[in-house]
Amino acid sequence: MKYLKKIGLNAKKAYEELKTIKHNKIKLVLDNYNTSILKNKKRIIKENLKDVKNVKRKNLIDRLILNDKRIEGIRNSINEIAKFKNPVGRVLEKWERPNKLKIKKISTPIGVIGVIYESRPNVTADVAALCLKSGNCSILRGGSEAYNSNKLLANLFRDSLGKNRIDKNCVQFIEKKDRKIVDFLLSKMNNYIDVIVPRGGKGLVKKVQIFSNVHVIGHLEGLCHIYLDKNSNLSMAKKIVINAKMRRTSICGALETLLINEKALKSHGKIIINSLISSGCEVRVDKKINKLFNNKLKNAKEIDWKTEYLDSIISIKTVKNVQAAVNHILKYGTMHTDSIITNNPKTAKIFLEGVNSSIAMHNVSTQFADGGEFGFGGEIGISTNKLPPRGPVGINQLTSYKYIVSGKGITRS
Repeated sequence: MKYLKKIGLNAKKAYEELKTIKHNKIKLVLDNYNTSILKNKKRIIKENLKDVKNVKRKNLIDRLILNDKRIEGIRNSINEIAKFKNPVGRVLEKWERPNKLKIKKISTPIGVIGVIYESRPNVTADVAALCLKSGNCSILRGGSEAYNSNKLLANLFRDSLGKNRIDKNCVQFIEKKDRKIVDFLLSKMNNYIDVIVPRGGKGLVKKVQIFSNVHVIGHLEGLCHIYLDKNSNLSMAKKIVINAKMRRTSICGALETLLINEKALKSHGKIIINSLISSGCEVRVDKKINKLFNNKLKNAKEIDWKTEYLDSIISIKTVKNVQAAVNHILKYGTMHTDSIITNNPKTAKIFLEGVNSSIAMHNVSTQFADGGEFGFGGEIGISTNKLPPRGPVGINQLTSYKYIVSGKGITRS
């Protein structure tokens, strides 16, 4: 596909030029972009309204909407990213061998990063800013449902690059909507793209697993769990669970399955389940819980333990103890974010060490699974890979490294 190969060549060329650009110039680009977003706020909202009117899947609307508050959130993220020190060229480690060989481990950019994402136009701004700040070029393939919003946000970034005499192709937005684009991006672009980051649902995940010849930083499903222990404070537990599920149901850090210790079912579980129902959440429960509610609730099926709802729906299960909760998460979880609510440090330790989540939490809402909340300014995604990077991927996670080895005529015998 000539169109994509041209984008790939442009990115490679821009990346070579970017290596020569002083870091203070990158900060200027981000500052200019921030100002540009403010100046063009009405245009951005106008383009976003086109997307909202055209969207067919109603559960995507919350992710899609850009308003004054969310645009300010984008600007705050860019401002935070701009303030960070240059992550490239840092000495990560250094040591000297007995033979006087000196070794340094130095941070380097990755190169060209391809990001395939759905629904959320703030990703366009976050990714462009994070990649540039870490010395990388980006190729963006946003979902068709946010096409107008994404295109404008990407073009404003390219304008800011141009104003500072930096190759605009440091950031490129794929404007063609052809579905075959994603297949080609994954299978035929390994000469141009160093890393692919997918952000989306099961359909996109399957495509990545089938087609990708490029290294993947996997942002897969966010099937997040909370285990409610018998040794927990009821008011705190209630506050955390309601926030984790209902603050924003459409984000990947939203709670999807609540696991309740059987000894906390009457003291904590019943009250919390009633609170979820009164908050407008549909609950799907196991038989033991339903018996407590005179079988008036919806019974959970096997599929519910595997489902990322991204909606006001939650599956709830009784478990015998913390190890049973861990076993459930190991079986059904997606290595995203899982939390325990307990006042018992030993129980917390068993949970935190036992789950394979990229983010494991204790007495914290899963909605904090976010690069901005981690102090990263923003994120390119939450990596659920077992290999690094894991969790929120910010500027430091968008660097690789190389070893610099020096000496004075040292030879190996």
